[in-house]
Amino acid sequence: MADVLLLTSAAGGPAQVLPALGLLAHRVRVLPLEPAALLDSPGCDVVVLDARRDLVAARTTCRLLRTTGLAVPLVLVLTEGGLTAVNAAWGADDVILENASPAEVETRLRLVVERAAARDDAPEEISSGELTIDAGGYTARLRGHPLDLTYKEFELLKYLVQHPGRVFTRAQLLHEVWGYDYYGGTRTVDVHVRRLRAKLGPESEQLIGTVRNVGYRFDPPRAPREPGLRRGQFGVHGPAQEPTDDAADLRRTDRRDPRGTFDDQPAGLRNAGATTGRSHLTPPAG
Repeated sequence: MADVLLLTSAAGGPAQVLPALGLLAHRVRVLPLEPAALLDSPGCDVVVLDARRDLVAARTTCRLLRTTGLAVPLVLVLTEGGLTAVNAAWGADDVILENASPAEVETRLRLVVERAAARDDAPEEISSGELTIDAGGYTARLRGHPLDLTYKEFELLKYLVQHPGRVFTRAQLLHEVWGYDYYGGTRTVDVHVRRLRAKLGPESEQLIGTVRNVGYRFDPPRAPREPGLRRGQFGVHGPAQEPTDDAADLRRTDRRDPRGTFDDQPAGLRNAGATTGRSHLTPPAG
């Protein structure tokens, strides 16, 4: 059972706006169709907005609710003729026809509430390289500078970043970001991707990759290669090893000069051997 807030200017409450809602076990509160009514309203799980009669007022109210930070799902009640007027810019999470059955109304309300709960469980801030997305604040930053994104551009970028490396078809993105009831074509996805790349700029537009004949994916930036690595340092036999001091001493000790002296003898001993014509280690003849 959910707490439903119904915004409508019609008299009669839920029975007039969405008859099936009155047959369900949800707690329904009715307020006038204006954003100011939400200021003193109690908390709710979903807002249902009556958009059957005045589409212009409904669209204005939807946009105001989104820009003022509405944190719960927004569902529109429409006539069949009003479906063609609704688009992604409204910011609604779902739509319901006024004559929908109780089973359909229950399912749609349950799904939007569950999706909202899943978003709340997700991390508020998502980072990938120099790109940071604040899901709660609906803001995105690149190298510390804010990106001027529309609502759907933000939602599309956020969805791609949440699934790095995964390829989505245009139809999948249309359903996940715009909703299953969106009547536009997949060309909408191409337009929004093109705008996103333009706003990311030439240095970062490759973050949104195209998979030919399939769709799009988010390509996270690759970590820079560790400096100072040389060829052969990490070969088949492992990292190259520097000789130990003992091994170096052994090689130094084993090197002799033509006169039979050690290379590392003091200069005085080497000179003495050279003067007598024999090694200082050779005993004198008796």
